[in-house]
Amino acid sequence: MAGHSQFKNIMHRKGAQDKKRAALFARLTREIMVATRAGLPDPESNARLRTAMQAARQANMPKDNIARAIRRAAGGEDGTRFEEVRYEGYGAGGAAILLEALTDNRNRTAGEIRMLFSKHGGTLGESNSVAYLFSHCGEIRLEAKAVDGDKLLEVAIDAGAEDCALEDQEQVITCAASDLAAVTDALSQDFAEALLRSGLVWRTLTAHPVADEDQAKSLLSLLEALEESEDVRAVYSNCEIAAPLLERLGLVVGA
Repeated sequence: MAGHSQFKNIMHRKGAQDKKRAALFARLTREIMVATRAGLPDPESNARLRTAMQAARQANMPKDNIARAIRRAAGGEDGTRFEEVRYEGYGAGGAAILLEALTDNRNRTAGEIRMLFSKHGGTLGESNSVAYLFSHCGEIRLEAKAVDGDKLLEVAIDAGAEDCALEDQEQVITCAASDLAAVTDALSQDFAEALLRSGLVWRTLTAHPVADEDQAKSLLSLLEALEESEDVRAVYSNCEIAAPLLERLGLVVGA
C-alpha cells in the first residue's frame, strides 16, 4: 500500500487523529464557512457545504455549531475571511508532500509550515513542485460490510465514477473532481447509511519508497506534525514504507 492511504493508517495507529475536540471543531468550522461563501448557504444546492456538514456530523459537532458557522459565513458577522492555500515540498528520503490549509493569515501559516518542514528534515518547495505527482479527484468512502459490492459498482459507474476499490474495509469510489457531487448524490440514494465521507483528495500517481529507518522516522514525524497544525485541513504524501520497516518502528499497517 502506498501514498496517502498508507499514511492515514499509520497516523491513525499513532493516535495523531485523536486531536483536541476544540481544535478539530475549529478546523471543521473553517471548512463550513469557506464552503458557504463559495456557493449558497443551502446544502441542497451547495455540494461542498453538504460534504462539510457531513464531516462535522461524523465528528459529533453540535448542530448549533454548524448552524452558527453557516450564519457567520452567510452574514459576514465577524469579518473573518479564510483563504484556501496549498503547500508542497519534500520530506526526508525525498518523498513528496502536498497539504491543503485554510487560513486567515497567510504569513503566519506559511511561517509555521516552513518551520515544521525545516525542523523535521524536509524542504518546503515552490507551487506545483510536487503536484504533478498526484491526481486531484473526487473520493467517496463507504463501509464495505454494509454494501453489496456488485450493486455499488453498478450504481457508481452509472453515476460517472472512474474506479472502485476495497481499502481497509472501506469501499473507495474515485471520480473526476467535477463529478463528485453527482456521484455522491447517486450513491446516497442507495447507500446513505454506509456512506462515510465524500470530498476532493490528492491521490498518489507514483509511490516513492523510503527504506532508511532514520529517514522514515523523520518523514513520519513531519507528516504527523503537519496533520496536527490547526490551519492544515489535509496532508498527502507519496511515501511507501515497507511492512518490515513499519514493524521495526512499531507501526504495522493493517494489524
